[in-house]
Amino acid sequence: MGHGRGVSATSLERLALYFAGPRTRQGILARAALGAPDPADGSLARELVARLAADIRPDGSVAGGAVPTIWRAHELLDLGTGPDHPAVARLVAWLMNRQDEPGAYGEGCDKPHHGQRVCRHYVQGFFSPAPADQRLAPITFPNGKAFRSEPAARFAISCFGVRLALRAGLGARPRVVQHLDSLRRLAEQWTAWTGFFAPDAMVAGLHALAYGGPDYRRTVATLVDLVSAHQGLDGFWPAADGFATLEALLATDQPEAQRVMRRAAPGIADRQHKDGGFGTTAGQERALIALRALRRAEGVPGPQAPSLRSG
Repeated sequence: MGHGRGVSATSLERLALYFAGPRTRQGILARAALGAPDPADGSLARELVARLAADIRPDGSVAGGAVPTIWRAHELLDLGTGPDHPAVARLVAWLMNRQDEPGAYGEGCDKPHHGQRVCRHYVQGFFSPAPADQRLAPITFPNGKAFRSEPAARFAISCFGVRLALRAGLGARPRVVQHLDSLRRLAEQWTAWTGFFAPDAMVAGLHALAYGGPDYRRTVATLVDLVSAHQGLDGFWPAADGFATLEALLATDQPEAQRVMRRAAPGIADRQHKDGGFGTTAGQERALIALRALRRAEGVPGPQAPSLRSG
């Protein structure tokens, strides 16, 4: 495919057709991003909220798992519920009860981990997705990114969780601030694309810090520059999931992120199928990320993270 505006226009046309019919959260959000909502999307959103809330367990979880529980709250918020909605409140309470519990990333301390600053002396406020003796990896996130390392999985799940806590208005809670400050300290070590932290873990940290507000803006800008510097010639990233990376960048308000989206447009087009999608792995979610990235490349504001913490 050619480069430039024509590439984005063709990809967007295919995405418009792809999302014309689905009665899903992604369909609603995509049609809104395209400026062409279906008249029935309002009632559809209410129907989906009721359906998504119906299978929350009495303990406030979805299937007893951290990723599906956190994701369910994100879905409900995306569909227009507020953090005070009973279903969201139950899900968030389940998450908050797991902060600093056994099994959280950074738990304990030994010489190697202390040297890397990934022990309890440096990492605080993280959420435990499961007891330490319960293996979680490999685990796939809703955006299709699979974490196969146990420490990386626990780290990424906690970043996913703190994003929810911030969306739920809990950014002023001391332990949430501890989580963000721990991420900032870790991010100060992320000066290369490869090292102790894999690129996908750094991307997860960037995505969480983007929700932290002005106190973390400088760190976010540095990480966006790091991601930008390692963008491949095809617009995607070596050793990192391209869709997860684009999703994290979309949460920022950095001008450099928009330039990255422009450079990513040809790579998005090259990966797009004739039906407008991007395969079966997290199919609609990845298509939604691609759509938002292409719109940001054109200068259309997207669903950025909140600019201020609340509590």
